[in-house]
Amino acid sequence: MKTLNDFHFENKKALIRVDFNVPLNDDFKVTDSTRIQSAKPTIIKILEDGGSCILMSHLGRPKGVEEKFSLKHIVDTVEDILGVEVKFASNCVGEEATNASKNLESGQILLLENLRFHKEEEAGDESFAKELASLGDIYVNDAFGTAHRAHASTTIIAQFFPEKKCFGYLMEQEIKSIDKVMKTGEKPVCAVLGGAKVSSKITIIDNILDKIDHLIIGGGMTFTFIKAQGGKVGNSLVEDDKMTLANDILEKARAKNVQVHLPVDVIIADAFSNDAHTNTCEINNIPEGWMGLDVGPHTEALFSKVISESKTILWNGPLGVFEMPNFAKGTIALGHAIADATKNGAFSLVGGGDSVAAVKQFGFEDKVSYVSTGGGAMLESLEGKTLPGIAAIMD
Repeated sequence: MKTLNDFHFENKKALIRVDFNVPLNDDFKVTDSTRIQSAKPTIIKILEDGGSCILMSHLGRPKGVEEKFSLKHIVDTVEDILGVEVKFASNCVGEEATNASKNLESGQILLLENLRFHKEEEAGDESFAKELASLGDIYVNDAFGTAHRAHASTTIIAQFFPEKKCFGYLMEQEIKSIDKVMKTGEKPVCAVLGGAKVSSKITIIDNILDKIDHLIIGGGMTFTFIKAQGGKVGNSLVEDDKMTLANDILEKARAKNVQVHLPVDVIIADAFSNDAHTNTCEINNIPEGWMGLDVGPHTEALFSKVISESKTILWNGPLGVFEMPNFAKGTIALGHAIADATKNGAFSLVGGGDSVAAVKQFGFEDKVSYVSTGGGAMLESLEGKTLPGIAAIMD
């Protein structure tokens, strides 16, 4: 695996694929700069070597050129975070981009306009990739969030840098963190999978059963498992057509000596609302007209014990509807348990949109080992798929 440390960038132009697909408010101000912060170590290393950086990224899903998706809106934020002036080219290819990159001096940064203003980017067009490649001397992929896409700037471009391509620090960290869970993790390994549907997690469960010792199941998908075992789930979310699948998963886990931990009690509500009437009951005995929206106190204790005994922990998905304060307790308790285990020497990886949002919302970001920046890319890694953006650098 070639990384930044395999190269010295003095007098070299590094063409870096970053993931600056950040949220903007109505005034085009960045509301969450995590992805820009994450790219900083890579950019600073290259500048300190005496090189220059040409940054390319997408923003949103534009249909052609759309002003609201212009990367010019984020230049100020990028400058603030890096502490270096950032030049901007209003196209990512063509005369302006070529001239701007030619004139770039050591220690300088150039940000190119949104790659997705050109349909050739998502189509993985080879001539477009070649034109991008002509701008730099060394190709650095530091955009884990797009590593599962075979786009021109993430995958196709790498062939034009047969000996001069590498992963940035962020990509390196992401790959090593996933490997730590999937390949080299100290046992016992525990995976916490939450979320609404069994169907969205089935390929992950299938792929990780050989690598884990404990599987904690939470969130809405719990009720498909409970109903499949003959429990009463009231009006809770259920995928009736996936009940056989749920029983198959339990059977496979048993065969592989993986202990599956399902909630034993649940916070129920008479409506899907933070203001609903609530109660606590056994998870397999929810009355009609009521739905489970969070795990109960006995489950919190049970799950916390499993976490405390684990040395490697993967967390993907919340335990309840944490967006509503009255149904966030289970997810917060899980966060505390993982934070405590991490403090005591366990390795913990958090990934997937909802769990990352929960970790940030409840202040656990600095209390776990690693928070993945790529939702879809991380899920595909856990499913055992080869990510084209990673394979292109490994070739």
